[in-house]
Amino acid sequence: SSPHLVQVRERIRINGQPISKDLFNKYFWLVYNRLEETKDPARASMPAYFRFLTIMAFHVFLQEKVDLAVVEVGIGGTYDCTNIIRAPVVCGVSSLGIDHTSILGDTMEKIAWQKGGIFKPGVPAFTVAQPERPLEVLRERAQERKCPLYLCPELDDFEEGCRALELGLAGAHQRSNAALALQLARTWLQRRGCQGLGELKEVLPSTELLGRPVPLAPAFRLSDAMIQGLRDTEWLGRTQVLSHGPVTWYLDGAHTTSSIQACVRWFRQVALNQDKPHDGSEVRVLLFNATGNRDTAALLKLLVPCHFDYAVFCPNFTEVSVANNADQQNFNVTLENALTRCLENQRTWTRLLEEKVGQDPWLPSPMRVGGLLQPTPTRGSLLLVPPAPRPLNSPALVFPCLAQALRWVAQGRDPRLAAPVASGAHPHPAASSGAVLLREAAAVRVLVTGSLHLVGGVLRLLDPALSQ
Repeated sequence: SSPHLVQVRERIRINGQPISKDLFNKYFWLVYNRLEETKDPARASMPAYFRFLTIMAFHVFLQEKVDLAVVEVGIGGTYDCTNIIRAPVVCGVSSLGIDHTSILGDTMEKIAWQKGGIFKPGVPAFTVAQPERPLEVLRERAQERKCPLYLCPELDDFEEGCRALELGLAGAHQRSNAALALQLARTWLQRRGCQGLGELKEVLPSTELLGRPVPLAPAFRLSDAMIQGLRDTEWLGRTQVLSHGPVTWYLDGAHTTSSIQACVRWFRQVALNQDKPHDGSEVRVLLFNATGNRDTAALLKLLVPCHFDYAVFCPNFTEVSVANNADQQNFNVTLENALTRCLENQRTWTRLLEEKVGQDPWLPSPMRVGGLLQPTPTRGSLLLVPPAPRPLNSPALVFPCLAQALRWVAQGRDPRLAAPVASGAHPHPAASSGAVLLREAAAVRVLVTGSLHLVGGVLRLLDPALSQ
């Protein structure tokens, strides 16, 4: 799977656990040295990062004699290096979204074409409910490749006549993921000779799929192990809640329009529907960053209705110096570039709130906050905050790294995080007044979203055991 959140070993798991440091070390150098010895002398190039890890993962699975390998594509499908698997047991395409447009194309149809590239002749494939045109493209790709394609029934269909299924992963969107997982698991179990799991109606390769609905796969009676599997599924960084005293962290690596919409629905359900604390105020904080060429303005606009008191922007670097954290360093992005993006996000958020003030008469009028902050060499605590009109109740702040951002948000109230430096560390009015509110609030609710790499950096700081 990719990307990893804290350590690269998370990408290669056996029985749900990242492979050990010793195994990773052993197989890394074995594969690296073999490739080094046999590379084309004319080109003299090694595989790029993701390709190398894919080769290494296949080698690990072969050497460790796993019964079944679940392989997530990196980007797209057709041209993804994971697509060298010629005859998988089964293929699945989850809900399509707009992402990686520079590689996959800028429409859902183009992206569906890329995703359908994993279909293989005679190998059953499953997908979930999709918009009409992208589903047609998937049908066409299945027909081209002589691949029997089926639509997963809704999870509700598995619950008829029995109790509601519990999912370990929160959010309504996880129900379609669970329905897809059940069909993939059923196909594997059937291959292993398990009975009573619902027979699929065969669709012959010659059957005309174009212009007809994709045949619906049957729902079937779930085994106790399946029910338990759905209930016990955990995946770090996806709709994850960490309660640390009065500070509750809501982590979700959403980074597309559709996934941010799902994240907002989840956050409003689990965090904002709760009763306000009886003994004091509640402060809501957004911690956001996005990477690549994503339309951050569109993502931030979706987050405005959550009514955050503070929006905090920072790069995905855990510390200003990232030399000691190679697993989480992106060597393609400089700190300067990352900070420029954060300042742009800050201006966008401010503009979105100003527009909202025009629409919502109950919001206070914008307050002019002038002056350019220069970080002092000794403190360097707060980064540049350009002069901009800003609604009094929703300041936007930029910090140079995650550690400083989290320390400011937590104000010493999260036992996992040190308190921020007290003396003059927050010369900016918004940061100073915010620090007081955060220290005195009965509950602080922090949504961390926009990037899986951001979530990974936050997890590394909030749960140091993940780095072991």
